Order: sequence, then C-alpha cells, then structure tokens
Amino acid sequence: MERDIQDILWVAVCAALVFVMQLGFLCLETGLTRSKNNINVAMKNLADFAVSTAVFWAVGFALMFGVSAHGWIGQGGFAPTLTTEDVWRSIFFLFQVMFCGTSVTILSGSVAERLNFRSFLLIVVVIAGLIYPLFGHWVWNGNQHGEAQGWLAQLGFVDFAGSSVVHSLGGWVALALLLIIGPRQGRFPPDKPPQKIPAANIPMAALGVMLLWLGWFGFNGGSTLALNPAIAPVLINTLLAGTAGPLAALLLSWWLHQRSDVEYLLNGVIAGLVAITASCHAVSTSSALLIGAIGGAVMVAADALLVRWHIDDAVGAVPTHLAAGIWGTLAVALFGDPLLLDTGLDRWQQLLVQGLGILVCAGWAGGISFGLLWMFNRWSPLRVSAETERIGLNIAEHHASSDLLELLLAMEQQAQSKDMSQRMPVEPFTEVGQIAARYNATMQALEQTTRQHEAMIQTTIDAIVFFQNQNQAITAVNPAAEILFGYPQSQLLGRSVTVLLAPGEMLPAPDGDAIYHELTALHAEGFTFPVETTLTIAEAGGEDFGIGIFRDISERKYTQETLQQRDAILESVSFAAHQLLELGEFDGHIEGALQRLGQATQVSRVYIFELRLDDDHDMRMYPMYEWVADGVAPKKHRADIQGLSCRHGPFQRWSQFCYKASQFMGISAPSPKQRSRSSNHSRFTHC
Repeated sequence: MERDIQDILWVAVCAALVFVMQLGFLCLETGLTRSKNNINVAMKNLADFAVSTAVFWAVGFALMFGVSAHGWIGQGGFAPTLTTEDVWRSIFFLFQVMFCGTSVTILSGSVAERLNFRSFLLIVVVIAGLIYPLFGHWVWNGNQHGEAQGWLAQLGFVDFAGSSVVHSLGGWVALALLLIIGPRQGRFPPDKPPQKIPAANIPMAALGVMLLWLGWFGFNGGSTLALNPAIAPVLINTLLAGTAGPLAALLLSWWLHQRSDVEYLLNGVIAGLVAITASCHAVSTSSALLIGAIGGAVMVAADALLVRWHIDDAVGAVPTHLAAGIWGTLAVALFGDPLLLDTGLDRWQQLLVQGLGILVCAGWAGGISFGLLWMFNRWSPLRVSAETERIGLNIAEHHASSDLLELLLAMEQQAQSKDMSQRMPVEPFTEVGQIAARYNATMQALEQTTRQHEAMIQTTIDAIVFFQNQNQAITAVNPAAEILFGYPQSQLLGRSVTVLLAPGEMLPAPDGDAIYHELTALHAEGFTFPVETTLTIAEAGGEDFGIGIFRDISERKYTQETLQQRDAILESVSFAAHQLLELGEFDGHIEGALQRLGQATQVSRVYIFELRLDDDHDMRMYPMYEWVADGVAPKKHRADIQGLSCRHGPFQRWSQFCYKASQFMGISAPSPKQRSRSSNHSRFTHC
C-alpha cells in the first residue's frame, strides 16, 4: 500500500516520541525506587528495550502483522528485511516496535527491587515473542492496510492506541508476576500496618512523568498512521485527559488522606493518559476530560485494593496501566461516537464486545503468563535472595556501586566488626562526603565516651556483671568480677548469673532506685562470702539487659561483729568500774571484764587513775591500780608518785573528758576552770 511521504514522516516522528517514553519510564522507576537499586533499574530499562526489539523483529512482528490465519495468528515474514523498496513497512515496524517496548517496560517498574535480572530478560522474551504479538494480532492485524483482520477486531472491538493491547496487557503480566514473587521485604510486616517504602528521588520521577506525557502525543497521535485533520482531536483529547487524571487523584488524596500525595499526582497523569488511549479518536473534549478524571479515580481505588491485598507494586503500574486501561477500554462504548467508531454496533453491543476483549486480555496475558512464570519459578527462582534484596541489586546483580552504597557498606562492616575506631571514607565536595564526615565526628565522640566508660568499668574495684534480662545469661564481666568470683570471663559467658550465688540465693527484682541488697556469693573454689548487690535494667537496640554490681563486704561484716563484741565488753567494764567506785577495791568482776577487753582489743596494760585538785586548783591524775594482761596480780602504785597535770599539755583534753565522764556517772565534781577552795587532796572521781 502506497503512502504519502508526509504520512511516513509523521509516523517516523511519532515513533521517536514514543521512544522518549522509554526515558520517562527510566526516570519514573528510578525516582520511585531506592538508590541501592537505581543501576539495576537503568540496566533493565536499557536491556528490555534491546531484547524486546530484537525478539519483536525476529518473531513478534510476523506473528502480529503477518498474513492472518483465520484472524488468530500471523504467518510469514519472520526476521524481515526492511529496505527502501517498502518504506511504509519499515516505518510501520519502527512505530510498532516502540509499542512493544512500552508494554514490556511496564513490567519492569512494577516488580522492581526484587526480580532476578536474568529472569526478567527471560520474561521479556516471552512477552515480546508470544504474549504481546498474539493479542495484538487479534486486535490490530490489518491496520497497516486499513482493513481489520483479527478476530476481536472483526467482532467490533476497538482499541485505538492500546489501552488494552499495550497497557492492560503489560499490567496483567505484571500482576501475575507480583502474585508469584511477593512483596518486598518490610512492605507488609506481620501484625503491623503496611509500611511505605520511600522513593529515592521524587523530582526525577516527576521528570519521568513529563517525558511520558510528551511521548504520549506520539503514542496516540501516531496511531492515526497519517498526517491528516484527525490528529487534532487526538492530541487535544490526550492533553485534556492527562490533565484531568492528576486533578481527580489530587482531590481524592485531600479527601481520603488530608494531604497532597505526590505519587497520586504523578500516577494520576499516567492513568488519565492510559484511559484516553483507546478512544482518543472518537470522543469529544468534554468526554476526554471525564474519561481522564475517572481514570485517575480508578487508579486511586485500585492502589488501595492492592495495599489491602498485600500486593506490592513498586511504582503503581498495575493501578495506572491495568486498572485505568480496563476503564479506558470500557469508555470506548460509553463515550465513543458510533460514527467514528464505525463498528455497526449500538452502545450496548459495543460494551459487550469491549468487555469480551478485556476478558480475553485477562485470560491470555494474565492467565498464560501466570502459568508460564509459575513453572519458570519452580525450575529457577525468579526472585533474588533476601540478602541480595537487602544489600541492593546494584551490587548483587551488577557488581556496581556508588559513593552512597560504599558508605552504607562501610557502615555495615563497622556494625558487624563493632570497631568504633574505623572511619568512613570521605568524598570531598559531595553530600555523601558531608554525611561521612559528620558520621566520623559522631563516632569519634562516641568512641571517646565509650573508652572512658570502659576504663571506669575495667578499673573499678566493684565487680560488674552484664546479663540478658530474659534468661539471666551472662554476656560480659569486668576484671574485678573475675577476681571476686574466681572465674575467667570465658567460663561465665552464656551461663546463668545465679552460678555466682550460693545455693538457695536468688537475684532480687531490679529496682530503678538503686537499693542495695545483701546476698551470699559463691566463689569458684566453693567457699561463700557476703556481697552487697545493686541491680539495674537498661535498654539498647530494643532489647533489655541487666547490670549487676557486686561488692565484697566480708571485712565490713567482720568489723561489725568485732565492734559488737567490743561494745559488749566495754559495757561490762563500765559496770565493773561502777562497782569498783562503790566497793573501793579491785575485785574479780572488773578483772574478768578487763581480761575480755584485752583479748578483744589486744590491750596489754590498763591503768585506773584518781583525779585530784592541788592547791593551785590544778587537776592531777594519780595511778591507783594497774592491770597487766600476762596475769600478774593487780597492784596499787606507791602513794608518793607525783600526779600528772591535766591543765597543761596533752592531759588537758583528758581533764575535759573525765569531767564530762564524772557528770555522766552522776558524781559531783568541780569543773577544771572552777577555783574551788576544797582540799588539795580531795578525791572526787575515778577514771
């Protein structure tokens, strides 16, 4: 069929615009997924276009646009030689291969961040070589000649630019694959609400949407296959539907979530464009606005259903391409001008045929792909391992890295080694370099503080034991604990802290007020000893752990017992001294008391003095009795021994003491400062 040069040029330009959509998909997927997978995203988008182009040239184009066998499959024309002898055929192939690439790329974004790269390429081969061309044959075969030959088209099914053939078909395959490989890690945690995985670069995603919108003018406008007046309403309707979709999604976002959800806005544009694609040549401008707005609303509803069913679509491809594509296919019958549709069907009949086409697309694209992919998955898992998903597909799949990934890996290594002296590499003049520099400063301060605390723990005289709060298993001890209990740390790790206590002893409940408890500890050699214990509970990393501080109080206990014994003896001596004052002789009671006092205090000699006032009112001390610990009988000293002055020298303090003692014992005695005229040999007390 001969074509005018302007038609050929128009379709060639539109093919180039459709190719721009590949850039849009790349930017959109890169922006809505995480940075650790952005290289994998780029690889997939480049590779799927290359593989789908090769497969569609070799097999798909012939199956889709070859001579139809009863409207079911094309035959002949495999791996065509495209020359200047048939320019229209060459340009038509160029235009159609772009559509095939678009359908395949829809899958890439939907299953991002978890699909094995080789498995993805295998799926691309299946879509471009079998699923897409056969359904395309049923709808579009004969379009290149202006005569419908596919069995669905002959029934009156209309899909002008691919709401079903391109977009719904890609969405059905994506949904089938999502059901097989499951959601990303952390997207739907058990017993918790769904967790939103943050996008890496929303401005990049917005740029992708704008590029897609630009490419859509070629997508829909080129489907006229001619440069004629019909392209004007096609382009206008494409613009208006793309405008109404995000506005409707934005209004629903405000109504449902009381905020402006940026992803609703982005996907609303795509949903509106997908919805108008099937009928952009046969509806009015007002209908285009309504179709686009409903497409945005359908996208929001479909997204909510996926979340409820725990189906994780990374970029929202199923709501935007599948759900909006289904709506757009039905909108052909609801809003399309019958004269422009030119199927000879009324609206009800058209609606039934459109519904049939949707079901056929679901059964063929969704059902066949699910069965094939399920078998592939049994033979070789389509999904990457959990560890690969955790570290990111950039490294695991392509051994590629970036400054951010290198920083994250260095942090991961430090977390595993627990070496706080390790520092992150700093790339100057970059945001990642600034993050690394601040991280290093933080780690330096933390290391300094930790070393100070470790030094305190290592050098403290108290035994410190760290243990798990749940099962009381020991996790660490300080050197003082090793010395106190007689165990090296290696023998205590993992054992219950009760191994350090005497049989029958239990750890008291931890108290936040740091109350001390006395327990009986058990040494490694088998003997017991008293300890003073303080228990506290701390939290780190979401886990509780206990800290026990133990102090040996054996000497304190011994001192307390000794003091109690001495108090009892001194009380006995005091009682005997009262008897001595009353009886005036050194009898056996005081001698026995002094004997016990000497044994308890190691005192070998005790003097009993008499205090007297001389003529100068000077208080003097005169020895009366002497007791010797070796058993010598007590004897009275000579009466002519000169008394020791209590006014001057060290005995001045004694005089004050003895005066107060006399007052305590109820004996009347003058103060050392009093100038009494009493006898200069008057005895007034004993001490």
